[in-house]
Amino acid sequence: MLTKSIAAGLAGTVLLATAAFAQSPTATSDKAPTAAATTISTTATGQWRTSKMDGLKVYNEANENIGTINDLLMDKSGAIKIAVIGVGGFLGVGEHLVAVPYEKLKFVNEAVAYTGTGAKPGATTTTGAATGTDNRPAATTTSSTSKWYPDHAVFNASKDELKNMPEFKYAD
Repeated sequence: MLTKSIAAGLAGTVLLATAAFAQSPTATSDKAPTAAATTISTTATGQWRTSKMDGLKVYNEANENIGTINDLLMDKSGAIKIAVIGVGGFLGVGEHLVAVPYEKLKFVNEAVAYTGTGAKPGATTTTGAATGTDNRPAATTTSSTSKWYPDHAVFNASKDELKNMPEFKYAD
């Protein structure tokens, strides 16, 4: 007897659900149709993805690796103001974080030249303060195989100078 009741209940539920799905809603509205969300562009040539900047290596003018970008901090308008650079440590352990003004960084699209001293001849750079539309960094001149991030950043300091800077701590 119990199984007959359960079966009857399930059949009734199925019938009611089928009737509800079969009805087509009639929408009457006095409002004009709204426009679709506007977009800037379907392509973003010359823009950098901030997600790709995390972990970007930072070198000094002598092409010595001095750290990596750990974070980019922006103001309320969306303009990037500070780069948090991790110095020293191994795989993030024992790393010393320092905050440097974003406009003091230069971004380079070509790989670091390890021979000789100084920057690679003909390397194109962009300072952190140079921005395109929407306060995004302006792109440097690259080949047609442009990627969504620069090869590395350059900051004019030694690793020891960065380690001696006050440690940056995130406020809770």
